[in-house]
Amino acid sequence: MEHHQSEKVLTPHHVGIIMDGNGRWAQARGLPRSAGHQAGMQKVRQIVEACANLDIEVLTLYAFSTENWCRPVEEVNYLMLLAEEYADHELPELQRNGVRLQLMGKREGLPAPVLKALDQAIVQTRDNSRLVLNLALNYGGRTEIVDAIKAILMAREQDAPEGFSLDESIIASYLYCPDCPDVDLVIRTGGEWRMSNFMLWRSANAVFWSTPVLWPDFQREHLQEAIKIYDKQISEQYADS
Repeated sequence: MEHHQSEKVLTPHHVGIIMDGNGRWAQARGLPRSAGHQAGMQKVRQIVEACANLDIEVLTLYAFSTENWCRPVEEVNYLMLLAEEYADHELPELQRNGVRLQLMGKREGLPAPVLKALDQAIVQTRDNSRLVLNLALNYGGRTEIVDAIKAILMAREQDAPEGFSLDESIIASYLYCPDCPDVDLVIRTGGEWRMSNFMLWRSANAVFWSTPVLWPDFQREHLQEAIKIYDKQISEQYADS
């Protein structure tokens, strides 16, 4: 069963957000891209709190894709620094809101200070149960599926090399954060209408909503608008079935 808000709007269990538009937000104000990324990180705090208050169970934020390593070195280094600062400085806020932090992505390639800060926050928030926050860092949807297949092959190599059957449930159990449910609603800020290699397996049946609002300008009201779109789509689906 779906959760309900006070207005009886169907609330998604799992929301994924492709946070796009930081660079354009900064450019429009004559600021460096780093200022846009800084504003974007500040927005994360607001939206995490909003999701907790709306009884959303899981929030996955697309923070840094496997393709983002192609960006200028200075920008990549700054994004890594922001991830480290987020894990360090937001811990009290995460605890206050009952948020459990998880890393969804490849650890290989991430700087040691980033991993250390994230791991500390993950350990300290592991008993929180109000909202699960997946930070999709060094994440790629295709890479996730390939890594799952590799892990399955390694695990099964000695168990049952012959007669081994592979199904969706087995693959799902080897994805990053395997206890995480499928995505119900994917929100993309910044006006693009592409998935950009985000949660390809888990978003197979998700409602997708794109808004022209740039991520630093994204507000609780926009989140609620997206949830209403989700409610409408799901309600219509039930009506037709």
